[in-house]
Amino acid sequence: MERTRRWRWVLPSLAGLVATGAALGIAQLIAAIVAPTAGPFVVVGSLLIDASPAWSKHLAIGLFGKDDKGALLVGVGVALAILAALAGVIEVRRPPLGRVLIGAAAVFGVIAAATRAHPGALDPVPAVAAGLIGIVLLGVLVRRMPERAAPDPAPDGGAAPDPSRRLFVGWAVGAAVTGALATAGGVALEAGSRTVSAVRMALKLPMPAVAAPAVPAGADFGIPGLARIVTPSSSFYRIDTALAVPQIDPDSWRLVITGMVERDITLTWKELLALPLEESYATLACVSNEVGGDLIGNARWLGYPIRHLLERAGPSPRADMVLSSSQDGFTAGTPIEALTDPQRAAILAVGMNGEPLPPEHGFPVRMVVPGLYGYVSATKWVVKLEVTRYDKAAAYWTQEGWSAKGPVKLESRIDVVRKQKDGYVVAGVAWHQHVGVRSVEVRIDGGPWQTAELSTPISADTWVQWRLPWHPEHGSHTIAVRARGADGELQTAARADVVPDGATGYHTITVTT
Repeated sequence: MERTRRWRWVLPSLAGLVATGAALGIAQLIAAIVAPTAGPFVVVGSLLIDASPAWSKHLAIGLFGKDDKGALLVGVGVALAILAALAGVIEVRRPPLGRVLIGAAAVFGVIAAATRAHPGALDPVPAVAAGLIGIVLLGVLVRRMPERAAPDPAPDGGAAPDPSRRLFVGWAVGAAVTGALATAGGVALEAGSRTVSAVRMALKLPMPAVAAPAVPAGADFGIPGLARIVTPSSSFYRIDTALAVPQIDPDSWRLVITGMVERDITLTWKELLALPLEESYATLACVSNEVGGDLIGNARWLGYPIRHLLERAGPSPRADMVLSSSQDGFTAGTPIEALTDPQRAAILAVGMNGEPLPPEHGFPVRMVVPGLYGYVSATKWVVKLEVTRYDKAAAYWTQEGWSAKGPVKLESRIDVVRKQKDGYVVAGVAWHQHVGVRSVEVRIDGGPWQTAELSTPISADTWVQWRLPWHPEHGSHTIAVRARGADGELQTAARADVVPDGATGYHTITVTT
């Protein structure tokens, strides 16, 4: 009897999972052919990101950091698996409600595809295909299910047909294999058709008209475990709202400058590269970076000053903000004075560390604005700059309750406590972009603050390394760090969360020597 009860939900759940899995796999293959960025997981996940409250996005970044998108996709997969199993059970007990549930999920996918930023005409096709295939397969599998998986006989003695278990297993295995092969084919087709990646690999950026200063001797202490003064592109943090990295052909890229301007401007990729590009080092930080966190990095950027383009457009003197828009629908509101400041290297960047921007960091064009958190300045895949006012427009994250202007706060971090021949060294980094760091102090076990040695800074727009020799006694020790800005500001000890404008407080660790 117990085995029979189990059988009543095991096989229906399996039917739902197989039908839905095969449908999603075939839909992924179709997406690779007709709409590469509109796969079912991507469009649903993107809609969930946009619809989620700010606290849940912050929680995801806090828990998973740079892996937040992978965690979301896993979550979507688990939710779909539960929905698929439930659809199978419902279809056996109350047909055709299981198929109706799959159809409703497909409608949700169509809505997600049609309402995303810059949707293509064929973007809803994969979701439609997934729904139709899932409905048909679930019906076929349920009809071929062994009798003991079906509901109890009706009062009049009637019962469902009793196909052999072997026939059901054959259909289930066939559907599962088809879905797996379709998924593999979709992934392979996407990899083989990424012409944008091929264009990027073949691209040679022009030499800068203004080169970045050489990294000075003494800028990097070279201590193992200490963040390098220039972050490799491959390990640079990535936080954005794009589940699928936008694939933009540079030849089709356009930047539109509009809004409160005397004249609209449209800039092409070739026109941008023909301008006198400038190179500079800048440290970028995410506002979601916790005290002591790693959502920060320093790179060498190549691009064109945004202030020159705004001058051509002629912004209204009443404008106080530029709303930048990404190809994926993200927006950021940047104070116009930060973009027009001749002392600030606010650029449309095309290069990172001597190469074209990596796709996940905004290829072909992104914004880089030193001194502001990324959520108000560092728009990737940028396609539009709208000159406007803060009282007329709100950006993606400011609509979620984050502060409007987002200046980077003075912070410091302990990276490593390392044993050396003559004792220990405590080392880390400190930053206050567009202001600079004057000094760093370290306190051990609540004692007096000790001045650490600073590395030679590249510029006021970049972080700086620090180190302090240490000769501890054996045992447990508490170490705290604080920095002082070049303007005399002392880093605050007050602990604050990242919401609404960045975390504060001393980074403190406990070590045993």
